[in-house]
Amino acid sequence: MKKTNVQKLTFAALLCAVAVVGSMFSVPIFGSKCAPVQHMVNIICAVLLGPWYGVGVAFAASLIRNLTGLGSLMAFPGSMFGALLCGITYWKVKKIFPTLLAEVFGTGILGGLCAYPVAILLMGQSAGNIAFYAYIIPFLISTTAGAILSGILIYSLSSTKILFDIQAQLSK
Repeated sequence: MKKTNVQKLTFAALLCAVAVVGSMFSVPIFGSKCAPVQHMVNIICAVLLGPWYGVGVAFAASLIRNLTGLGSLMAFPGSMFGALLCGITYWKVKKIFPTLLAEVFGTGILGGLCAYPVAILLMGQSAGNIAFYAYIIPFLISTTAGAILSGILIYSLSSTKILFDIQAQLSK
């Protein structure tokens, strides 16, 4: 039992590092830094570790990105909602495509909607300067790119059966 927890925590830390380093390759769209690698990591966490590890990795990566100046406060709603929703989806249905869609919906729609109050309350943006839906479009662009990347990676791993070997190793 302890070996599995150490393996899962180590893998989660590795994915967190990938998300932070991957955020160096971000694209500014409107008021947001779009980092598709974070969304790819969310989906990989959902498939290999589960929803709670996914949310933990998303939170830790967002915190590290903010502390190092690689991200903004938008990183929190922009990653955690998608991580939770795609993690729960994969946990329930065990299918890749619905998991990809859940990440896009969770980050693009739910995260985008929750970014609005974060921008107003925590970042001091005035309501007149940003529209209610201003974060939905950049979040959708970022999460769609990340979902495509992770879809290619996960489908490639599953076609060679490596994905199932990793899942079995982490679930022991």
